[in-house]
Amino acid sequence: MLNHEINKAFRARLAQEKAILLPGAANALSARIIADLGFEAVYLSGAGLTNTYLGMPDLGFVSLTEIAQHTATIRDTTDLPLVVDADTGFGNALSVRHTVRTLERAGASAIQLEDQVCPKRCGHFAGKDVVELSEARARIKAAADARQDPNLMIMARTDARATQGFEAAIERAQAFVEDGADIVFVEAPESLDEIREIPRRLPGVPQLVNLVVGGRTPIIGFEELEAMGFSLVLYANAAL
Repeated sequence: MLNHEINKAFRARLAQEKAILLPGAANALSARIIADLGFEAVYLSGAGLTNTYLGMPDLGFVSLTEIAQHTATIRDTTDLPLVVDADTGFGNALSVRHTVRTLERAGASAIQLEDQVCPKRCGHFAGKDVVELSEARARIKAAADARQDPNLMIMARTDARATQGFEAAIERAQAFVEDGADIVFVEAPESLDEIREIPRRLPGVPQLVNLVVGGRTPIIGFEELEAMGFSLVLYANAAL
């Protein structure tokens, strides 16, 4: 199947009320297993790639070239929609433009960009920080403008919960939607009440929730998260 057809179908699927359980893959083999098990989409995990490819923690060690290479090999392995973790976009707005163009050519269906400073840290690690809101917004605007396939989706992630609080994270997510984000990802909410509030405060746009075993976010069942209004329930590294 051609990538633009995969992307169009993925966008239409996300418009439905039923949530998608999104497993993380670290390489083409794990993506093939995810496809064989009948999942609807796959997530190329930056943490998983760093762990398995380099034997290192998720501290921004992988390059755009390495992520693009793995994106291409996974796309050759499966026709599932492929969500790609592109960390901070590898620089300023011009770098983000190059990142989006590169990963779109490699076969991404959605590209995740976050508002952390470079080098980034895992969203559930201590010691991370975020850039100024103006810089974060410039990244999302550049990403939205850079795509050539209108059905390629931009996922905007904010890590502001850990450093600026929950309200600041919601405000950033709202701004990213104004800037062209198709999916919003508020990383590491720390309570059930915060998890519930995310889809309530950000209506009309698909929301992703990331469940990390041993992380900061309470582990909640898929059906309950779907009922709250989440469109994507991510287990980025459970398979590891």
